Amino acid sequence: MKLIATMSSGFEAITARELQDLGYETQTENGKVYFDGEYEDIAKANLWLRSADRIKIIVGTFEATSFEELFDKVYAIAWDKWLPLNAAFPIKARTVKSELHSERDIQAITKKAIVNKMADVYMRRGRLPESGATFQIETRIHKDQVEVTIDTTGASLYKRGYRVEHGVAPLKENFAAAMILLTVWHPDMPFIDPTTGSGTIAIEAARLARNIAPGIQRNFAFEDFDWFDSKIITNLKEEARANEKDIDLDIFASDIDGSMIDLAKLNAHDAGVLHDIQFKQVAVKDLKIEGDDGVIITNPPYGQRMSDMETVRKLYKEMGTVFSTAPTWSKYILTSDLEFEKYYGQRATKKRKLYNGSIRADYYQYWAKRRH
Repeated sequence: MKLIATMSSGFEAITARELQDLGYETQTENGKVYFDGEYEDIAKANLWLRSADRIKIIVGTFEATSFEELFDKVYAIAWDKWLPLNAAFPIKARTVKSELHSERDIQAITKKAIVNKMADVYMRRGRLPESGATFQIETRIHKDQVEVTIDTTGASLYKRGYRVEHGVAPLKENFAAAMILLTVWHPDMPFIDPTTGSGTIAIEAARLARNIAPGIQRNFAFEDFDWFDSKIITNLKEEARANEKDIDLDIFASDIDGSMIDLAKLNAHDAGVLHDIQFKQVAVKDLKIEGDDGVIITNPPYGQRMSDMETVRKLYKEMGTVFSTAPTWSKYILTSDLEFEKYYGQRATKKRKLYNGSIRADYYQYWAKRRH
């Protein structure tokens, strides 16, 4: 099967590297990475990818410039191979720079073509029951090239299953994991998140270090598909648990808000890494950075999350002052404030444009100075 992993814009290389580390050859486009696989690979990718949003099966690719052509080519797909008679199959549609530009009509035509095909194959007239498992289908058209997919994930992969409590505008788990994977951090290095909020960055770091599969605590849409053998995911999860590491970590997470520290501890407990992280209520200006060759990764409050911009920029200035006391540490800061460097007091070594949901947020990277 031809499979796609989707992810937030800016993280394509990270997801591609994760897939390559799992043994797959990849091809990258904007917002997605293609790879080939079988049933076990669907399960493995869903279970292990930390930076991806979802895994989809490509069931058809073709060109279409009219609705008649779209109907005929969707109908030609062997839908009975994928869908049981009682399948629920909602349709999503996306179109960019194409002759067919009405997403509502694309949805309707796709639905009609599948219904007709299923009715003909199963010799059934009237409405299909749609009372069984959900197969989310998407028809994407880009420059008249159509890609029809089935989602195997269900709820997005950022929903790891451990975060019951969260603060205002929480960072998604897969976004936090990708931020970590963009850094030089290794589990034998000290790690600090000084504005930890609900603890997501520190928790994802601990789970990465301990080789805890990101999807170990959740279920996936494919588990309800009638053609999927449930033993596959059961065996993969057992293997994953057997390969988790028990190692000493130096991870420190702090926040000025004590109630957020309580939430972060609860989330870390549910994630199985509470004993791996030292949580403490500390304001950034009072932070003491000890040791050498560590990494700071943080997602401080910014414009959309805190109305008082003066307060936010005061925090950035405090970060610049405190972080400058640790020249052998690398620092990575995510913010949507385009004037961040001015208030932090130093130009970044590198800046990467990302999107935290619909919010553009730049990832400012300050690389450590080498010790002589």
